[in-house]
Amino acid sequence: MTASSGRRVLLAAPRGYCAGVDRAVIAVEKALEQYGAPIYVRHEIVHNKYVVQTLEKKGAIFVERTEEVPEGNIVMFSAHGVAPVVHEEAERGRLATIDATCPLVTKVHKEAVRFAGDDYDILLIGHEGHEEVIGTSGEAPEHITLVDGPEDAAKVEVRDPSKVVWLSQTTLSVDETMETVDALKEKFPQLISPPSDDICYATQNRQLAVKQMGADAELVIVVGSRNSSNSKRLVEVAKLAGAREAYLVDFADEIDEGWLEGVTTVGVTSGASVPEVLVEQVLEWLAGRGFEDVEIVKAAEESITFSLPKELRRDLRDEAAALIAERTGSSRE
Repeated sequence: MTASSGRRVLLAAPRGYCAGVDRAVIAVEKALEQYGAPIYVRHEIVHNKYVVQTLEKKGAIFVERTEEVPEGNIVMFSAHGVAPVVHEEAERGRLATIDATCPLVTKVHKEAVRFAGDDYDILLIGHEGHEEVIGTSGEAPEHITLVDGPEDAAKVEVRDPSKVVWLSQTTLSVDETMETVDALKEKFPQLISPPSDDICYATQNRQLAVKQMGADAELVIVVGSRNSSNSKRLVEVAKLAGAREAYLVDFADEIDEGWLEGVTTVGVTSGASVPEVLVEQVLEWLAGRGFEDVEIVKAAEESITFSLPKELRRDLRDEAAALIAERTGSSRE
């Protein structure tokens, strides 16, 4: 294509897995390598159809409830985290556990426990039914009230307005979260903020890039699954930033050519749990329709990494294998 055709793609960076997702996906692969199939995973390890299907082919079995895992097996907890009761269920079922919870989610869990220990009312900003919200709420159910958007703020009641704090699901829109916080602060002027930002850095970075491209792109394509909270937020952010249309797709073949009618600039971004290969396939699809000129829109550099769960680190393998044998009563041979 020549520059005179005027068709271009604005590609948001960063893209590909965030550190928490990368850790979780590698954890499943390492567990299969180290302990053999099957490895049971409670809920989808991350919210991405391609990733789940790929891991299933390698021997992972995804279940919705701990009780679905046969006694004497290994169950891995997903990046979204679980409530303490789930650990108790695993122990009763004589299951060995590998916890692949994203460290950023674990931080929110610890904050919930600490504030509950100090007898605060905790207002958890998040979406009802999301696995992460269920897990965090389970850390201190008597102290936590879910606030699902700014419209919920008016309904919230607390015991002592001087002892109330807000926490949030890590994958929300930053703007939506702060809108909810502002509404809560109007009602509770002494509302305390968490000691550090709860919104995942990768979620924030992707939203910033989409804001930068939104005003210039008539169409924004977000690569991600429909049950991915952070991917759905990117669609919303793109529209608010000025994009005429924004769509969520798992794969390139889900793109409708009709979306390109009258479009000269397409923005492409992806959720934090999307492998780069899916983004590359979208770029190839667009290139085949005249959108070959790709410009990078970079919001931030991501260099954060997280260590694997302790059961999968090389120096702890013997200890972990002994623990699993003791817990399950089986060497899994």
